Amino acid sequence: MERKKSAARKTVVASLIAAGLLVAGCHQKQTPASHEAPIPTIAQKNGHTALMVDGAPFLMLGVQANNAANYPSQLPKIWPAVEQLGANTLEIPVAWEQIEPVEGRFDFSWVDTLLGEARAHNTRLVLLWFATWKNTAPAYAPEWVKLDGKRFPHLVDAKGQVTYALSPHSRTTLEADKKAFVALMAHLKEADPQRTVLMVQVENEPGTYKSVRDYSPAAQKLFDGPVPAALAAKFGKQPGTWKETFGADADEYFHAWSVASYIEEVAKAGKAVYPLPMYVNAALRDPTKPQDPLTYASGGPTWNVLDIYRVAAPSIFTAAPDIYSHDGATVVAHMDKYTRPDNPLMIVEIGSSEDFARYVYAAMGKRTLGFAPFGFDFTGYSNWPLGAKVVDAQSIAPFAVNYKALRGIDREWARLAYESDVWGVSEPDDHKSQEIALGRFKLTVSYQEWQFGLKAWDPKGANGIPAGTEKASGGVAVAKLGPDEYLVTGIHARATFDLADPKSANGFQFARVEEGHYKDGKWVFERVWNGDQADWGLNFTDRPVILHVKLATY
Repeated sequence: MERKKSAARKTVVASLIAAGLLVAGCHQKQTPASHEAPIPTIAQKNGHTALMVDGAPFLMLGVQANNAANYPSQLPKIWPAVEQLGANTLEIPVAWEQIEPVEGRFDFSWVDTLLGEARAHNTRLVLLWFATWKNTAPAYAPEWVKLDGKRFPHLVDAKGQVTYALSPHSRTTLEADKKAFVALMAHLKEADPQRTVLMVQVENEPGTYKSVRDYSPAAQKLFDGPVPAALAAKFGKQPGTWKETFGADADEYFHAWSVASYIEEVAKAGKAVYPLPMYVNAALRDPTKPQDPLTYASGGPTWNVLDIYRVAAPSIFTAAPDIYSHDGATVVAHMDKYTRPDNPLMIVEIGSSEDFARYVYAAMGKRTLGFAPFGFDFTGYSNWPLGAKVVDAQSIAPFAVNYKALRGIDREWARLAYESDVWGVSEPDDHKSQEIALGRFKLTVSYQEWQFGLKAWDPKGANGIPAGTEKASGGVAVAKLGPDEYLVTGIHARATFDLADPKSANGFQFARVEEGHYKDGKWVFERVWNGDQADWGLNFTDRPVILHVKLATY
C-alpha cells in the first residue's frame, strides 16, 4: 500500500511537470504517508469556525515579519523576536519574484530554508503570497512581469491614464500568477508532510488606490455586459448591466468582483494541488461612516463588498482586516465588520505599538482564529506611526505578557470558541467599565482599580491609579466551561460577577475560584482565590493568570 501511495504521488508530480507547472528548481521530497500529519482545515458548525491543526482546534498567537524579512539572511533576526513574543505562528512572505525570477524556472530554496528553521524553532507558518498585488501594487512580481506592460497590462483609470496597478482583466497575468502559485503549493505538498504551514494568504491587500476600477477596453466591455446571475441573486436583484443593477455602487462592485474572481482562480488552482486553507487580507475603509472609494483600496475585500467576495471567491474562507487605527472604538468596529458566520474573524495584521496589545481580548471574544502584531523582528525596520517607534524587547513586552498566559490555553480556548460560548472586551480609550451578559449572571469589567476595595472610597482619586494603567491596556476574556462555570483570564482589569436579575435569588457567591494551567489538555490546579483575592472582584494585574470560576447563588 505504501508503494502505491508513493507511486501515486510521483504520478501527480510528473503530471504537473508535464503540464509545465513544475520545472527546474522544484525539488521533491518523498516522505512516507505514515509520517504525514493531517492537513490543516477550516471546520464549521453551529455558526462557529475553527482552524483544525493536527486534528484539533488551534488558536494562532502569531506575529508577522516585516515585508523585506523574507530571505534566509534575515531569519537569525526574526527567531529571537518570535521567541521573546511567545508566538506559536510566524506569518512571512513568499514573493513571486523569489520563486520565479526567470520565467519558467522555479527556485524554492527560500521556502525549504524557512520550513527547516520553523520546525527547529517549533513554530508554525502562514505564508503570504506576494504576487499580482502587494498593497495593491505589483512590486513583488518578477521583473519579467512588472517591466513588461504590453504583455502584462496595467489598469487604466477613468481619464484613460495607465496606473501603477496591474489589471485584473489580463488573462496573461492571471495565468502566470496562477502557474507560479500552483508550483508553490505542489512544492509545499511534497516538502511539508509535517504541516508546518497552516494556511496561505493569496495576494496582499488587493485593490486599487485612486481609481475605482479598471476602465480599459477589456474591462469596459465587461462592465457594459450583464452582472453574473449568482451575484445578482445574492443581492436579490434581476441581472442587468452593472450600472442598471447596482447604480451608484456599480464601479466599485464591478472592481471587487473582478479582483475577487482573479484571486479565486489562483486560490482554486492551488487548492486543487494542495488544499490548505486560504484567505485574503484587507486594507480597510472607515467602519463607521461613508467613504469615497477613491480614498481607499477600491476592489479589495473591504467590509462593504464582503458579499461579493463570498460569491466570487468561494475558495477563500475569510477576509482578514489589517488594523492600524489608534482609536479604540474604530478598532472594535473593524472587528465587528469582519465577524460574520461566513467570514470568521482572523487578525493577521495589527499595529505593534503598545496600545494594540489589549485587543487580543476583544478578538478572542469574537472567536478570532488568530492574532498577529505586524513587524516584530530585529531587522531594524519600524512602521511607526502605525506601529512601535522602535522594535525591541520593550515594545514586544506588552504583547508578550498576554501571549505568555494565552499560550497555556491556546488549544483549550480554540476548542471552547468552537464548541461553547465566549466573550471578550478590551479597555476603551476612556477607561469606562463594560458589562458582559452571561445568562443568569453578569460580569462587569472595570479598569484602573486597585486590587483591594472600591473606587467609591477614593472618589477624587487622591491615591492615584495602579502603575501601568495610565494608558488603556486592560482586557478580559471569558469562556463557558459548563453550567455556571467559566474560564477567565485578563490583564489590568477587575472582573466582578453578580446576578443578572437581583430578584432571581437571595444573593451571589463564588462556589470556587481556582488558579491553574493546562497540561496535555487537562486542568492542573495551583491554588484557590478566596478572601481578599475574591472579595473585591477578580483582579488581574500586569501578570495575567488563568482562572476556573464556578458561580453559585444562595
